[in-house]
Amino acid sequence: MKLLRKGAEANLYLDSFLGEKAVVKLRVRKAYRIPQLDQKIREYRTIHEAELLHEAKEAGVPTPLIYFLDRSESKLVLQYVEGVRLKELLDQKPGKLKLKRLGVQLGILIGRLHSHGIIHGDLTTSNVIITPKGGMVLIDFGLSFRSEEDEDRGMDLHLLRQALESYHTRFAKHFFEAVLQGYGKILGKTRLKAVEAKLQEIKARGRYIPPEERR
Repeated sequence: MKLLRKGAEANLYLDSFLGEKAVVKLRVRKAYRIPQLDQKIREYRTIHEAELLHEAKEAGVPTPLIYFLDRSESKLVLQYVEGVRLKELLDQKPGKLKLKRLGVQLGILIGRLHSHGIIHGDLTTSNVIITPKGGMVLIDFGLSFRSEEDEDRGMDLHLLRQALESYHTRFAKHFFEAVLQGYGKILGKTRLKAVEAKLQEIKARGRYIPPEERR
């Protein structure tokens, strides 16, 4: 296998599965954890990610196919999605019309996730693949979880906004406005306003409130 990327929680490798190009996601062992606990945590997170990938697809959001899951090794074998990362595409400084189309397209996918109670957890332009035919695929659901809270929906979008402002400063505002436009097409005006209000609140206070602190 060829190492693609090392992460804090998992390493990604390029491999093949039954003749198809594949990505192997292998959750690494943590020496500071008790071995039995470490095994359970890695196994749970692997299964949880696979479940949410499947649920996202059922919600109408394109995600990589799951070829194989090995619980004992905390390993996922996923479809290799051909295409270019949205980050790289935005680095090419596309025109206004293409920029708006991409933003609306992404907003629609995020809206579908949120309307089905799925929070991606790591919405960055690096986790969006644009296929050769112009399709859009969301990847890396390792931090995803289920929630119907506007706080979590707002934070999901806030992370995307931060990524845009950090790496695509020139057109971050216009692109994010297009994302919210697409998002509103799925969730409707009332829910969009509620999430926008939460976005402003999160930006003003500068931090995310985890569920255990909301009680």
